[in-house]
Amino acid sequence: QVKTNVIVGAMAIYLLLGLIWASLYALVLLFEPEALHGLQLVEETSDFPKLLYFSYVTLTTLGYGDISPAMPLTRTLAYLEAITGTFYLAIVVASLIGARRHN
Repeated sequence: QVKTNVIVGAMAIYLLLGLIWASLYALVLLFEPEALHGLQLVEETSDFPKLLYFSYVTLTTLGYGDISPAMPLTRTLAYLEAITGTFYLAIVVASLIGARRHN
């Protein structure tokens, strides 16, 4: 039996991953303001929701394309985030199925 708190915890970690990646993009933008195409920087605090949006679109591999990496570092971060999101979901689903079958 998989308990609800395990599922909620897995969801919280997934959301936290998106927040961590958005913070990494924010750090890159501090040093390289043109690191993402389609993002008009106004000030750091008002742009963080846009970075969260880009992060979750990338983490889920949805990829709308309205904001995209403009330099090698941000391209690398984006594909690492997409791989992280894909593997995380695969590992969580496999673990939950394994735990259910074990019991």
